[in-house]
Amino acid sequence: MFITYKQTSEQSYLIDYGNDINIITNKKVISHFKYIIKKNFYFINNVVPSFNKILIQFDPENKSRVLKLINKLKLIDKINESKITKHIINICYDEEYALDYKKIEKAFSLTFEEFINFHSSHNFYVFMIGFMPGLPFLGLLNTKIKIPRLENPRLNVPKGSLGIVDNLSVIYPNKSPGGWNIIGKTNYKLFNNKKNISLIKPGDVVNFKKVNKKLFYKNDY
Repeated sequence: MFITYKQTSEQSYLIDYGNDINIITNKKVISHFKYIIKKNFYFINNVVPSFNKILIQFDPENKSRVLKLINKLKLIDKINESKITKHIINICYDEEYALDYKKIEKAFSLTFEEFINFHSSHNFYVFMIGFMPGLPFLGLLNTKIKIPRLENPRLNVPKGSLGIVDNLSVIYPNKSPGGWNIIGKTNYKLFNNKKNISLIKPGDVVNFKKVNKKLFYKNDY
């Protein structure tokens, strides 16, 4: 199912499923990732999935067992579809939170209201969690328009900010530096600090719903 693999350190292998960012490729990644996690191999220390790669970190004394596992994964072609969890996330697109709305209007040749309707009409697939705990990478927006990262990233992106780059979107679970174009904000809880888990998982689906500032302040979604 994957294309190739390589050893990246004395205790890690990188499994490569290709260079494309698409849902079919990512489902292969997630299927293998869940297989490894479910088996709970004692010699595996960590497994990190991305758009189209899996990093396996292992006990160096069990390298032969890891290679056996990788060869077995190569033979597993079936994508095991698990139950999809759908998240409805309320977003306030007020100018106070949509820090880069003018850039979006210019790039898409739309009013920001028209862009909001376009963006919120999509079902966003969760490709992976990365950059920081709980931050989901979402796609794919049905557009070929390129929206690059900011030339000068912000030192402080507000918690809950919704960002866009090209046909991908992210939500910042905490205040942090960042270079994505910010188009709104949510109060939706993305990460459980007490349990140290992301509440949105790879393979889930996200829909965005526009709410006004009054409702945004009134409710904690």
